[in-house]
Amino acid sequence: MTEQQLKKSLPDLRVLCNVPYSEITSFGVGKAPVPLLAEPENTAELASLLKYLHNRKCKVFIIGAGTNVVGSDTPFDGVMIRLNSKEFSGISIDGEVIACGGFAKLPMLCTAAAKANLSGLAPLSGIPGTIGGAIRMNAGANGTETADLLKYVRGIRLDGSAWEADAKDIEWFYRGNSIPPDVVITSAEFKLSPGESCSMEENAIAAEHEKRRNREPAGRSAGCAFRNISGFEPAGMLIDRCGLRGLVIGDLEVSTKHANYLINTGNATEEDYIRIVRILRRAVSEKFGFYLTNEIVPVMASTNVRIEEDTPPPQVNVLYGGTSSEREVSLQSGACIAAALRRAGFKVELTDIRKCAVTPTMLKSDVIYPALHGGFGEDGQLQNEMEKAKLRFVGSGSVASELIMDKLASKKLLDDIKLPTAPWAVVSRNDRKFPEKLHFPVMVKAPREGSTVGIVKVNSLQEWDDALDATFKYADDLLVEEFISGVEISIPILNANVLDAIEIVSPGGFYDWDAKYVYKNGKTEYFCPPRSLPEDAVKLAQEYALKFYHAARCRDILRVDFIVTAEGVPYILEGNNLPGNTEHSLVPQAAKAAGISLEKMTGSLVYAAMKRSCEPESGGGKSSGSSVAVKLLTSLSRWLYRFALLVSAFLLISAGMKYNITSPEGWPLLSGGVLLLVSEFIFSGLKYMEKK
Repeated sequence: MTEQQLKKSLPDLRVLCNVPYSEITSFGVGKAPVPLLAEPENTAELASLLKYLHNRKCKVFIIGAGTNVVGSDTPFDGVMIRLNSKEFSGISIDGEVIACGGFAKLPMLCTAAAKANLSGLAPLSGIPGTIGGAIRMNAGANGTETADLLKYVRGIRLDGSAWEADAKDIEWFYRGNSIPPDVVITSAEFKLSPGESCSMEENAIAAEHEKRRNREPAGRSAGCAFRNISGFEPAGMLIDRCGLRGLVIGDLEVSTKHANYLINTGNATEEDYIRIVRILRRAVSEKFGFYLTNEIVPVMASTNVRIEEDTPPPQVNVLYGGTSSEREVSLQSGACIAAALRRAGFKVELTDIRKCAVTPTMLKSDVIYPALHGGFGEDGQLQNEMEKAKLRFVGSGSVASELIMDKLASKKLLDDIKLPTAPWAVVSRNDRKFPEKLHFPVMVKAPREGSTVGIVKVNSLQEWDDALDATFKYADDLLVEEFISGVEISIPILNANVLDAIEIVSPGGFYDWDAKYVYKNGKTEYFCPPRSLPEDAVKLAQEYALKFYHAARCRDILRVDFIVTAEGVPYILEGNNLPGNTEHSLVPQAAKAAGISLEKMTGSLVYAAMKRSCEPESGGGKSSGSSVAVKLLTSLSRWLYRFALLVSAFLLISAGMKYNITSPEGWPLLSGGVLLLVSEFIFSGLKYMEKK
């Protein structure tokens, strides 16, 4: 594409040629000037330009204010577009709605709102750049994100067609959203709240600017170089702890004031940028296991590819959904896990799995992360299939998963290893009578359900039959255990490390589905560490939880639920080998209280799975018919061979004894027969000595 071609088709279009990046970006990185920079005057001219370029398959780059852009060392083989006309940078106010163009500067918008006595934007006032860029990145600061105040967005797609959406119809997440990538944002509307006074909002803006000035380094930069992993793991802190504050590559320097800023100290090149970012990402991944995600947008798409190729993140397939009664909770857990892993820099693919089978996506992933609750995803069936396919996956193997999922099997194990659990019995459809050794009240439980599905409290014999009828729809054999009064706590275990207990105070006194997820009867309270128990009772419960974890042959993650009596005795209720990971779930709450972010927690579980052998668990899963046949044939062949050796030995000895033992014909036969006879003992002895 040439300037003459653009002018011929769009004669009124303003076009600049060979513009250096030092003039149009805050970073100033990139030694090749921009061949063509187009500046349309209005939406109609922008639509015509985009349609023209689209029809000719010409590359387009929207530069905005250039505050988070890294240029190129080679000429951009397309047309760069900047929306800096009055239409795209104007601001207007109507009541509590403030409208602006996509090129309007965010700090100016905040100031205009304050002057109109509208509040809400002050926390964002220190963020440089345009409204279009802020919306595209869902820019945020001080607990406020652009999406929180946005009402409506309009734009033009790269084919020249119009696009618009209500903000509530857009999916928003940390530093991103579901706005199609080919949309050029041209205008937006924000819904704000009346302020108490203009001066208060203006003072808040001034304070934010002052805070930014004190925190951010001087010099040419593109703002933060990387997204923060979490509140516990800001990118600058991770880089600093790698000892890379002040690192210099060419004319680029990691700021000595804030390690998440790269400063152009002269004429830095794109190659300088690629080299320094590679070093930072490699160091952080090696030390912390995180893969930093770039905040700075490169003009050339190949730049990020080259950076990521140097330190590629693992591919993780998160499985969620399933077909059990806990499907909806699983969908929430899987979404939270996937989001956390993406923030940690992993490559993640979400799969809504509906049957117990290994999928092509699972086969091409480095690690499988099941976020399935109940059914085949948690009871060991899917784990067995993954073991047979020699796949690495998060969580316990098939043997432990089956045991933990089955409350009856768990009860038998607890009795066997002498850990305290409530007195219990089994009731079947064929024998419905109340167990003689138990006393009311009791809990009737379907043995292979979770999330308190299929659990009924029974206070008297009059309630017994109705409770069984309600629970038999889940299973033919039910667990019945005595109700133990006390404080309910849950103890998570991550990679064989016990976290602090969480005390659960539900509004109805029973931690059921409503208390966990719905809150119709009131909000459940959680206390970590527990507020109602002495320290020695909590430590004893933690000791029991870890013993149960190891005795059940669990790995990676387990949550053990207890009731602690007034006497301080912790009774184990059950374990959960794939506990929930919603925002209300217990394990993430305990991890957070221990200073472990969800990003670190999920990442550590992925790495634990990556370190393991792909061989199936010993005793795990179900042997296929073909493998059983092979084992039988091998065993039979071994014994037949031994029998053949024994017969040969006796034949040789018999033949040797027909001759004189010292004759040339007799002694070789006799000695050969003796050697055959004792050969197995000799080899067994040598094998024993090797082991010693």
